[in-house]
This record gives sequence, C-alpha cells and structure tokens, in this order.
Amino acid sequence: MKQFLKNSLIATSLVMMSATLSFTGSFAGESPGTIEISNSSLGQILTDTKGMTLYTFDKDTNGKSACNEGCAKAWPPVLAEASMKEIGDFTKITRDDGTKQWAYKGMPLYGWVKDKVSGDVTGDKFKGVWHVVKP
Repeated sequence: MKQFLKNSLIATSLVMMSATLSFTGSFAGESPGTIEISNSSLGQILTDTKGMTLYTFDKDTNGKSACNEGCAKAWPPVLAEASMKEIGDFTKITRDDGTKQWAYKGMPLYGWVKDKVSGDVTGDKFKGVWHVVKP
C-alpha cells in the first residue's frame, strides 16, 4: 500500500508539472515532450512522451555533464529552454556548449540512440556507467 501511494504521488506530481508548469524537455533535434513515468521490463522508469527511456551517466559529477561531442551523439541530452521552471527533483544544468539540460536529483538526463521503440532499455548498465532513471 505504501508503494502504491508513493507511486501515485510521484505520478500525480509529474502530471501536475506538465499541466501547470509546462515542464518540457527534448532530446537534441526533436520536438519538446514531457517527462513521464512509464512501465518497463525493469519496473517504473522515467521516459519522454514517446516512451523512450531516460538515462544517467556515472561520470557526471556536481551537476556537470561529462558527455559531450561524440558521447552526446550516442546519448542525446534532454535539453531544456533556459526560461523553463525547475521543480522538485527536476533541475537544469548548463552544458559545455551553453545549452541547458534537465537533471533529475542532480544527475543530467539522456536518451540512447540504440533504443528504437518505446520501452527499450538497452542502455541500462552499458559499460557499467549508464543507468535507467527510476522515480
């Protein structure tokens, strides 16, 4: 029952963020989308509105992305407009190129180009440093 209530509160918070604060981000080159909680083979995870899995990178430290240039082509950052409001565990960091990127609990968020369909989690534990984001 406690887990159900926790999940309900998280889901409600995310829905409220998207409805009232226009909490949006985008993978580089794609249209903006809201971050959601989705079910996967690994349980509940954070995804974009297309159901594409979001990841964190162990080499990121102190709210700074260590994934730039070639890395960012394989692991597209979830970009945010500078004017978008931070809320709760969702904050923005500034990337080396000056763009803003969404972070969850201080960890920058990324997609993975090898995930092809909604629900794919092929980047989880990639090289031991990439992980799906669980709410």
